[in-house]
Amino acid sequence: MSKIMPKKILITGATDGIGLATARMLVSQGHHVLLHGRNPLKLKEAENVFSALPEGGMVESYGADLSRMADVEALAQAVAAKHTQLDVLINNAGVYSTPDPVTPDGLDVRFVVNAIAPYLLTQRLLPLLGSSGRVINLSSAAQSTVNPKALAGKVSLSDGAAYAQSKLALTMWSRSLALSLEGPVIIAVNPGSMLGSKMVKEAFGVAGGDIRIGAEILIRAALTDEFAAASGQYFDNDSGQFASPHPDALDPQKSQKVVQVIETVLADMMQSSQDKYIDL
Repeated sequence: MSKIMPKKILITGATDGIGLATARMLVSQGHHVLLHGRNPLKLKEAENVFSALPEGGMVESYGADLSRMADVEALAQAVAAKHTQLDVLINNAGVYSTPDPVTPDGLDVRFVVNAIAPYLLTQRLLPLLGSSGRVINLSSAAQSTVNPKALAGKVSLSDGAAYAQSKLALTMWSRSLALSLEGPVIIAVNPGSMLGSKMVKEAFGVAGGDIRIGAEILIRAALTDEFAAASGQYFDNDSGQFASPHPDALDPQKSQKVVQVIETVLADMMQSSQDKYIDL
């Protein structure tokens, strides 16, 4: 976290909640922060505020709707067009409840934004992250066994079930991908339960805890030596230590199944977009 060695860090969902607080802290520490957001007005406001911080680091902003894989691809391309190297990717963006939980592709938006989009974005940015980079994935204490049919959009779930399954799917592919690569370091982090994010307030109707608790652990995971050799592990900030995630995340076969479903979903979406292009 020294200003002597500023890092280049992309944060998804950086216009609200933990993402916004994390971005503010990192910019104030002198890091070069790439902000992602879905709402262009909120994104511009955050960029303006952070750019004005005294002795702050550089700030850039990138707009994308992570429920649309074309936007995810475009986000990765936009980052790669400006940068040849990225030190840290923080996959923070998440969805719990929404009036319309089904995407135009017929998928549950929780699975798409919370698990599939970060998988695709991470894959696309691997060349920039190299062997020394870090990927910090926002998991949750809420983890439940993934229904592959729900992940593929064949079964609908309640908000709570979709959220918990999507967070386990994220945790599972985090470990699976980490074990298959020499680098970057990939870590799933539960930033803390019931912190006062907009998502928690809307979903549970409570104020929640200090959001800085979540921001501080993400910064520790992204930058400190404590996490340098923790690839594939899960950090539970409720207990303040590395811990075992849901047992399914430690099962290579179940984790590979989740990765296969995600890959199939992405391949189907790519084929569908190509078919539409041909029809035009």
